[in-house]
Amino acid sequence: MSRTARIERRTKESSVLVEVNIDGTGRTDVSTGVGFFDHMLDAFGRHSLVDLTVKTEGDTHIDAHHTVEDTAIILGQALRQALGDKKGIRRFGDATVPLDEALVQGVVDLSGRPYCVHTGEPEGQIYVAIGGDYQGSLTRHVFESISFHAQIALHVRVLAGRDPHHLVEAQFKAFARAFRDAAAIDPRETGVPSTKGTLEGDGVESGSAAAGAPA
Repeated sequence: MSRTARIERRTKESSVLVEVNIDGTGRTDVSTGVGFFDHMLDAFGRHSLVDLTVKTEGDTHIDAHHTVEDTAIILGQALRQALGDKKGIRRFGDATVPLDEALVQGVVDLSGRPYCVHTGEPEGQIYVAIGGDYQGSLTRHVFESISFHAQIALHVRVLAGRDPHHLVEAQFKAFARAFRDAAAIDPRETGVPSTKGTLEGDGVESGSAAAGAPA
């Protein structure tokens, strides 16, 4: 079964198109109007081996927030749709990724229950502007949005780091590698890896270590 999805959404704040192929080769075609965020989505696709197309037009004349947030929401929805019933997957993924002085652990459970825990960024990281229009506070919000709309449990722990660019990039790469392992097909798994017999979520329960997950 093809694990692909294509989702479009238009609002007064943005127009977003996302296409994913979980069983891809890491090919990416990303354009959001926020250069650093494009770089992070490219890193996610390349290291998760998810083929990823993202075309977003947003009100970046205001700031990058709506564009980044709405893209993360649709990416989460596309990942959820592409995962399907999750039969045969490994379900859990854990990766620790260095980028020079930065070190980040990402852990994923494709549980159907959205929850995001994001810890360890240095004080002041949320106030840093990277590439001119990507605010450091957006990183946590991206992971919260993806986890809620993909209905996955996601833990991101920054273990070390100093450079703002490296800190964010290592987080996206750690998430990518953890997701790649979690979504991989396990040849020994003949059903859905859950004692309940399902990993389907209802989209109601959600949580975050920082705040309620975004709607």
